[in-house]
Amino acid sequence: MTKGQLEAEISKALTLWEKDFLGRGSVTVKTDILRDMVIVVLRGILTPAEYKVCQTSEGILSIKKIRADLVEAGRDMLGEIIKEKTGEEVITFHTDISTKTGERVMIFKLSGDLEKKLMS
Repeated sequence: MTKGQLEAEISKALTLWEKDFLGRGSVTVKTDILRDMVIVVLRGILTPAEYKVCQTSEGILSIKKIRADLVEAGRDMLGEIIKEKTGEEVITFHTDISTKTGERVMIFKLSGDLEKKLMS
C-alpha cells in the first residue's frame, strides 16, 4: 500500500468512527503521515447550533470541553483504528478544535517511523 492509499484509508476509517461514535461525520477529512505521526484535519465538525453557542467566550469553552470529552471517550477506539491501519502503537494522542473554523486537528504519535517504513 502506498502512503497516499494508507492516508485515504485512515481518513475513511475516522469518518466512519465519527458517524458511528459521535452520530455525525465531518464534511472533509485529510490525513498526512509525517515521520512517526499521523496528522488528521477534520473540517465541518461543528453544528449550526454550536456555532451560535460559540459567540460568547463561555460558549467557546463549553463547546471545546464537551467536544474534547466526547473524543476522549472514544480515544481507545481511535488508537485501535490507527494501530489496525498502520501496524504501529499510538504512544500519544493530541487534539483540539477551532470554534472559529469548525476544524478539528488530531495528532497520533506512533511507536515507529511509519513514513520511513512506507518509503522503503
